[in-house]
Amino acid sequence: MIKEYSKTFYMSAGECNPQGEMPVSLLVSRLIEIATLHANSWGVGFDRLISDNHAWVLSRVTTEMKRYPRAGEDYEIITWIEDYNRHFSQRNMEIRSATTGEVLGFARTIWMVIDLAARTGVDISQLSYISSNVSPRECPIEPQSRLRPVADATRTTEHTFGYTDCDFNRHVNTVRYLELLMNQFSLSHYDNNFIARMEMAFVKETHYGATAQVLINDSDEADTRFSINVEDTDRVRCRFTWKQR
Repeated sequence: MIKEYSKTFYMSAGECNPQGEMPVSLLVSRLIEIATLHANSWGVGFDRLISDNHAWVLSRVTTEMKRYPRAGEDYEIITWIEDYNRHFSQRNMEIRSATTGEVLGFARTIWMVIDLAARTGVDISQLSYISSNVSPRECPIEPQSRLRPVADATRTTEHTFGYTDCDFNRHVNTVRYLELLMNQFSLSHYDNNFIARMEMAFVKETHYGATAQVLINDSDEADTRFSINVEDTDRVRCRFTWKQR
């Protein structure tokens, strides 16, 4: 068993944002990919769990970046398990430039296994491989803060989720939620600022055709809070912490 797993990627120009760097939405997609590959290497990835009608799902994700990979740069993501209990597995990542060796940032993720039929959590303590493969390596960024509903929105928008918003589990994809929130800001805002820390927590599934209210509190220019709400129930809560370029 490999306690730490790594993979090197190439940052192509076609994947970049208008600032010529990796968007945080692509970073999260890569974090999901590296977590999946590591689980597959242990024999507890998608193919194994789906035989029991189970699947890993992302519950929370936090990223903190000094900078993002740039166009033409090779970058490496390293992942390891920090801890687990009956309900959740805590998996961390380091993102570094494979070109220069510079550490670009870190991520913390929390995963659970659900029964696809019952849509309820599964006791993951039965996955005995985890206990022998917890890594002593520490993650230097703070754990995710407690994200609360946005009760004092400074502005709101509306979005109806369509076909391309949904994934294999037939609910709205993590990256689509994030792209929806990223699109609430102008191009000039991103020219002058970048998302230094992103925290996202998933409260309840959202399905095709649902119309969501996006509640935004950006009264603090450096700290934006969001709720994605459907039928008066939060589905996702998120927070962007900005830094000037």
